[in-house]
Amino acid sequence: MKHVAVLMGGWSSEREVSLRSGAACAQALEGEGYRVTRLDVTPSVVTELAALRPDVAFNALHGPMGEDGKIQGVLEFLRIPYTHSGVLASALAMDKALAKHVMRAAGVPVPGGRIVNRFEVARGHVLPPPYVVKPIAEGSSFGVIIVRDERAHPPQQLNGDDWAYGDEVLAEPYVAGRELTCAVMGEKALGVIEIKPATGDFYDFDAKYAKGGSIHVLPAEIKPNIYQHIQHLALTAHQSLGCRGVSRTDFRYDDRPGGTGELVALEVNTQPGMTETSLVPEIAAHEGYSFGELVTWMVEDASLNR
Repeated sequence: MKHVAVLMGGWSSEREVSLRSGAACAQALEGEGYRVTRLDVTPSVVTELAALRPDVAFNALHGPMGEDGKIQGVLEFLRIPYTHSGVLASALAMDKALAKHVMRAAGVPVPGGRIVNRFEVARGHVLPPPYVVKPIAEGSSFGVIIVRDERAHPPQQLNGDDWAYGDEVLAEPYVAGRELTCAVMGEKALGVIEIKPATGDFYDFDAKYAKGGSIHVLPAEIKPNIYQHIQHLALTAHQSLGCRGVSRTDFRYDDRPGGTGELVALEVNTQPGMTETSLVPEIAAHEGYSFGELVTWMVEDASLNR
């Protein structure tokens, strides 16, 4: 019986989501017959893992420390096989600006835009509205600001002392249309799902994680050639960044009447959510994988030097 340490919690802004992901995965792994230790990650994680010596670390952390290559480096140092992507791929994917350069070079269309200082953004429009301002290395839509056409003034919250996402931010043109995402499992692209927020038109934290916060359409109701193209792009993005295990790539597609027809990849999530409302388990279920089978696959896929 393999001993699996499920790493969850941590201290990023996505802590609560990670605790929910970790609890769901731990329960499912126990149901599949694994010996499971739940580990709420603190700065003493190195000594705790060294004492536990699990056969596998199931990484259910989200955000900085868990998703950016740091915990992956700890696990490599301790020689504990782990799930998801390795040090370099995790660090690359977490840095949205660097990831865009890599994906663009691989032929994956990405939005334009540039890195700017948050105080510059607050002083005046850095792009013609509508545009999006987002932290370079955060997830779950934390810190994302959409500057609409009708907004006369730039976003002033970037001036605040309570801004917790760094002084450098990413400004990108806003792409209207559908919010789509595609999961990759190993070397296979799975289904494409459309996410429609139950209220408003932005897939924010509440739309992502609150029950009833969003409507999921699976398979996405788009033309078959576009569906297949998104699957190809998701796999290309996964491979170009060097991802392993499971990832999820988010897209925007403007197929509105009179729209631009633009399709862009926004980001690759190397630690996609695994809660009861998460997208990857839903996509995997559509492909015939139960939640238990999905987490079992991830544990059995775990390795070092990822």
